[in-house]
Amino acid sequence: MKIFIYIFIFMFGFFNNIHASSNGTAYEYSFNGIDGNLIKLSEYKEKVIVVVNVASRCGYTPQYNDLQKLWTNYKDKDVIIIGIPSNNFKQEPGSNKEIKDFCETNFGIDFPITEKTNVIGNEAHPFYKWARKDYGIGAIPKWNFHKIIIGKEGNVVETFASFTKPTSSKFIKTIDKQIKN
Repeated sequence: MKIFIYIFIFMFGFFNNIHASSNGTAYEYSFNGIDGNLIKLSEYKEKVIVVVNVASRCGYTPQYNDLQKLWTNYKDKDVIIIGIPSNNFKQEPGSNKEIKDFCETNFGIDFPITEKTNVIGNEAHPFYKWARKDYGIGAIPKWNFHKIIIGKEGNVVETFASFTKPTSSKFIKTIDKQIKN
């Protein structure tokens, strides 16, 4: 009987720590903006943050249009979009200036964009290392335009693969649910 009690206590303690509150929150991280500014996630407390690794030479690059639509429709509803250019998948070779010009000229992007940043591997930005600890392997980008949604409490609430458009009903339902929380 004692062994069942110990197993129950162990399991309860284990499941209690699955959601990684001991790993802190996204608000502890910041990125260097593409304009040289500092993008502090702590400035977005109690907002829904969508973090997307982006690239200009990817088959998913047209999702910039969807991200801009999402930003236009939701920025007044406490939703923040942050684009993270990355060359980890060899599809963002340009300089920060070239990336910025590309985004503004081709897609009219006016949501925050960071300087080119590593999102995978040992050199990944600390935010991505934290996201993996907070959420699991689903937070690791497998390709460009991987989306991580941070809820109002500062934790990862959902991730979406590259093929999921930011204007898809599943994505929008997740955003709307987080706005209401």
